[in-house]
Amino acid sequence: MTSYLCTACGTEFPPGAAPPPHCPTCEDERQYVPAAGQGWTTLAAFGASHTNMWRQYEPELFALGTVPAFAINQRAFLLRTPHGNVLWDCISLLDDATIALVNGLGGLAAIAISHPHYYSRMAAWADAFDARLWLHEADRQHIVLPTPRLQLWSGEQHALLPGVTLVNAPGHFDGGTMLHWDARGGCLLSGDIVQVTPDRLVSVMRSYPDLIPVSPRIVREVAARVEPYAFNRVYGAFWGREILADGKAAVRRGLERYLRWVSD
Repeated sequence: MTSYLCTACGTEFPPGAAPPPHCPTCEDERQYVPAAGQGWTTLAAFGASHTNMWRQYEPELFALGTVPAFAINQRAFLLRTPHGNVLWDCISLLDDATIALVNGLGGLAAIAISHPHYYSRMAAWADAFDARLWLHEADRQHIVLPTPRLQLWSGEQHALLPGVTLVNAPGHFDGGTMLHWDARGGCLLSGDIVQVTPDRLVSVMRSYPDLIPVSPRIVREVAARVEPYAFNRVYGAFWGREILADGKAAVRRGLERYLRWVSD
């Protein structure tokens, strides 16, 4: 039996004798099936052609991503805390070098993921580091490869570790999650839930590739969910998408700008 990865979104599916007939993540309106059709790769082929790169942004914050670009091409973050390390979001490549580097940084106590587009190989990561995997229960229907390490949470926030809080903000997905870290004035790891834009503000969409907006009500709800938290840095899902000063003001301005263009 062979494990297959979707080459459009990076999701790992249960092992089988042949690739799955379709990828429900890509068939959802928030993603897409490529014009050439659904594509698949195996773990062996993927590992032979790709590797992971790392960048340190802060003394306790590292980002990692795969080169050459694969699937959606998001980055993940490893956050080091005195109470255990957290992997924020996930990528599909988990090779021996990555395992050695993560273990050298102290391993993982928890994995938390912003939304189903970044579930990728979350079960393999959780198994490799004996880490608990935290997902919002509103997105449970998108899980295609369960693991006994899975822990679903509900509500508007969840205290993951001291100083580390998961914040639910609907829009892109009902279970859309951001991570707030209270160090040095506060930091927001936003995934795609609020997308950091090239002008270092933010926006919110139901579908980014298919340009489906969300309603003014949803934007106001997102703003309300982050308002209680102090933060001056925002790290988005993609390389180069970060706001390193006045982050909360930038989020506020970005959401206000959105509302000006979707309201009469």
